[in-house]
Amino acid sequence: MSAPFALLSVTDKTDLHLLAQALVKHGYELLSTGGTSRHLQQHDLPVTDVSTYTGFPEMMEGRLKTLHPRVHGGLLGRPDHASDVASMNEHGIRRIPIVVINLYSFEQTIAREGVSIAECIEQIDIGGPSMVRSAAKNHAHVAIVSSPAQYSRVIEALNQGELTLEFRRELAAAAFEITARYDRAISDYFLKITTPPDDDCELPRRLTLTLDRQLPLRYGENPHQPAAFYAEQPVLPGTLASARQVHGKELSYNNLLDLDAALSIVREFADPACVVIKHTNPCGCAEDSTLAGAFTAAYAGDPVSAFGSIIGFNRPLDAATAEMLCEPNRFIEAIIAPGFEPAALQMLTTKPKWKANVRLLECPSLSESYGETWEYRRVTGGMLVQHRDEGADPETEWTIPTERQPTESELAQLRFAWRVCKHVKSNAIVLCQGRSIVGVGAGQMSRVDSAFIAAHKAGDRSQGAVVASDAFFPFRDGVDELARHGVKAVIQPGGSKGDPEVIASCNEHGLAMIFTGRRHFRH
Repeated sequence: MSAPFALLSVTDKTDLHLLAQALVKHGYELLSTGGTSRHLQQHDLPVTDVSTYTGFPEMMEGRLKTLHPRVHGGLLGRPDHASDVASMNEHGIRRIPIVVINLYSFEQTIAREGVSIAECIEQIDIGGPSMVRSAAKNHAHVAIVSSPAQYSRVIEALNQGELTLEFRRELAAAAFEITARYDRAISDYFLKITTPPDDDCELPRRLTLTLDRQLPLRYGENPHQPAAFYAEQPVLPGTLASARQVHGKELSYNNLLDLDAALSIVREFADPACVVIKHTNPCGCAEDSTLAGAFTAAYAGDPVSAFGSIIGFNRPLDAATAEMLCEPNRFIEAIIAPGFEPAALQMLTTKPKWKANVRLLECPSLSESYGETWEYRRVTGGMLVQHRDEGADPETEWTIPTERQPTESELAQLRFAWRVCKHVKSNAIVLCQGRSIVGVGAGQMSRVDSAFIAAHKAGDRSQGAVVASDAFFPFRDGVDELARHGVKAVIQPGGSKGDPEVIASCNEHGLAMIFTGRRHFRH
């Protein structure tokens, strides 16, 4: 009687030789294709090529190699069905009780910048999914191994003498999920590139998300809510999902929301920048020639609110900045940066009283474009999807409707305030001095209330400050309130029926005002 076949055909060859060695040790004959066969031979493992077994050569540049009855018959044949056994004997079909397959890297290919449609199509695996499905359907008799992460358990089961039905069923479930996700990725790609010309919506007609559980969480926003963090696949650089925790206790649901807000803001700036986040809003943000200077100014934006905050940086954290972070009476929940210099990491993990718990995350590709263009928000019964509010607004669209023009200094400050303002919950009012935020009014039901809160937070620093408003002032009362506190210049979208009275208010108070023509609500 011939030895049972183990069929191996993989794109990801990580640790494949270890599994193959175990299979040979336990009496399996290796059956393989193309590059996988050559890889196994390089590790001095005996291999039978699929084309030798089928009597049919690979052709069409590898498109056709495993779609053959002698392959799929070996996968689908049931040894406890006499008619299946008779058919296999008649046609020289050998059983293949173990299959090791992973698929062409279609998702990674379509994620590459500038990849052509032809390149994407060549990464649509045909034989792989067909074999996976055949083996998974017949899991009562066949073990389908679809990921290198499963190899150690398979080797352990081989050493114990049995791949149990329960284990084979678990492997089959994982395999069917892989083929389902693979087909979803292909389907979504084709929907994106074949949107009918009469469809005036930029988003696809159908949307399917593939999310893998990356991190179980202790609880959600509140202790009675179970929660977990799921990552889109493939994980893109420069995203929160790609960040690596280098110190501290486990992350919470609220930590992750705040860390994402910090990433979104600091990546806006080219010079060293720091943001202090509390409940997803910036209570301080600054840009400076040094990271330590940016932190000092950002923390001073609202030091009371900064207690228990999340801090974000757009440069690797250095020792000088870490020294400031460790000053007495500071309490910081988490810090995210592109990296941590060794001396800074040493200080942050040994010096402050909160050293054991502070969560430190590094996101090396923070400054790179991370390819995410859509935002999703769950509502009951569906999903809201929109393009992300990214990039600087074109200043060619800006107009100045007031009698007084902003000075060059005011214009630079208005640009800074405008970049921060779009990341603040509506209604948003942001006061700025230099390249630092000194007062924020966020999430209020009326814009005049946001104006009052922002000015109150700023205190004496509102004198001579500039202000950004994420949407238009419907009435002059908001501008009157800000002028009362000494604000000198305003940037806002404009477009309200009340614009004339708002302009009149600015002129009466000697304020300069810019209309950007673009709103930045953040609900």
